[in-house]
Amino acid sequence: MTDAQDLIIGIDAGTSVMKAVAFSLNGRQIASASVRNTYTTGDDGSVTQSLDQTWHDCTRALRGLADKVARLAERTAAIAVTAQGDGTWLVGAGNRPVGDAWLWLDARAASTVERLAATDADRARFEATGTGLNTCQQGTQLAHMDRYYPELLAGAETAMHCKDWLYLNLTGVRATDPSEVSFTFGNFRTRQYDTDVLAALGLTHRRNLLPEVIDGTQTSHKLTAEAAAASGLRAGTPVSLGYVDMCMTALGAGVRSDGRNAACSAIGSTGVHLLATAVEDVVLNAERTGYVIALPIPGIVTQVQTNMGATINLDWLLQLGADMLGEFGVSVGLDEMIARVDQWFAASKPGNILYHPYISEAGERGPFVNARARANFTGLSSRHRYPDLVRAVLEGLGMATRDCYAAMGALPSELRVSGGAARSASLRRTLGAALGAPVRVSTREEAGAAGASMMAAVAIGAYRTMDDCIADWVTPELGAAEQPDMEASERMTRLFTAYADVRRGIAPAWDILAAR
Repeated sequence: MTDAQDLIIGIDAGTSVMKAVAFSLNGRQIASASVRNTYTTGDDGSVTQSLDQTWHDCTRALRGLADKVARLAERTAAIAVTAQGDGTWLVGAGNRPVGDAWLWLDARAASTVERLAATDADRARFEATGTGLNTCQQGTQLAHMDRYYPELLAGAETAMHCKDWLYLNLTGVRATDPSEVSFTFGNFRTRQYDTDVLAALGLTHRRNLLPEVIDGTQTSHKLTAEAAAASGLRAGTPVSLGYVDMCMTALGAGVRSDGRNAACSAIGSTGVHLLATAVEDVVLNAERTGYVIALPIPGIVTQVQTNMGATINLDWLLQLGADMLGEFGVSVGLDEMIARVDQWFAASKPGNILYHPYISEAGERGPFVNARARANFTGLSSRHRYPDLVRAVLEGLGMATRDCYAAMGALPSELRVSGGAARSASLRRTLGAALGAPVRVSTREEAGAAGASMMAAVAIGAYRTMDDCIADWVTPELGAAEQPDMEASERMTRLFTAYADVRRGIAPAWDILAAR
């Protein structure tokens, strides 16, 4: 690294968008470029993505960034990459793809999940990984391929994840990181592969498919001449392999700051709730759900629970109102409806309506897994009006957030929030009341790319430790703490008991409703 090299490029390959973001060495975002991702869905539950197209989109994003940043190639001190987690990206001879990738959205392994979850060995697997089985994961997808699609694995040499595939194209090195390893095939305490976990998945004979594990804060590899030509960057530039996007986003958004662990929720179409904790303090729930994902900080992991649906619940209710107005010739767009949410919330009176936000067609996955779960209102009376339903849905998102954190142990003492929904004052107040904790908003625009870039900053010696880096990259991006309203918090605590009771009691009805 020279004095002229003052930038780090973070690549964040999401499910929908491929992003390349330039940061200064002290964490200021300079510019970003993006390319839309494409994937294919099938009637059999398949959701696949072309490996070659994904790499091509990555190079397009990098070249787009160069159009916005003068002398990008010569100014780049390091490159970092993170991406969507789970899924299966198979590579064969000559580092060529073996078919299209199975994404985390792919549902074909559902029967294998049910079969493996019912075995005695699954308890030991859960104790090691801290992660519940689901169709998203590479472990269950490989187990499903092994039984039903052996021809796919016959030509495969390495099973990778999305960021691993991009790293291979950038550096020529087949590797993966400790985060994906520990929650899929390994042990979150050791951050290495675990023979008992492989046995529980029935994949002991496929151990040869699993790549080397490297930590991007300690190890980097050089950008190859071929990748440099494709991307427009300089050959020999150090490349750091980031951790999975969930924990990179949480790291960039403030799941840890000032040397202390915290909680971070990204409230978007789905709700992702992460709690940083010491390895020895991890709480594993009886329902065997959630994830435990390593952070790039020694001895620190994140416990994770994810709601299948978060703001899509509010979008559904608002669209319902817009559709009704349309029946009377009044055209109102969803954005206009969203703009009125805080106003409707203020117009409603705190009541006793419960809303369980399981509006997704896929049911729920956190803190319990039930594909048949569906949304419901409880406690409606003739005096309730539309603003009361808006409040109930927002409070339902708060209750679901509390439900997730409660499954991870004690409720957090402070919550950091990111995502577009964090702009809603009503939602922030509701989250604070539901948890009885102050809320701080992260203003970091591209938290995932920032988290990966922070790893690269440590790898090249710009910072001694990750906590040193956090002081410059994260803490200044956190807003002031918004204290919870104690009266509202007491009410939400009281209602949460009923929320949990209804959630458990209504489950048998979901089976009846799902019957054909």
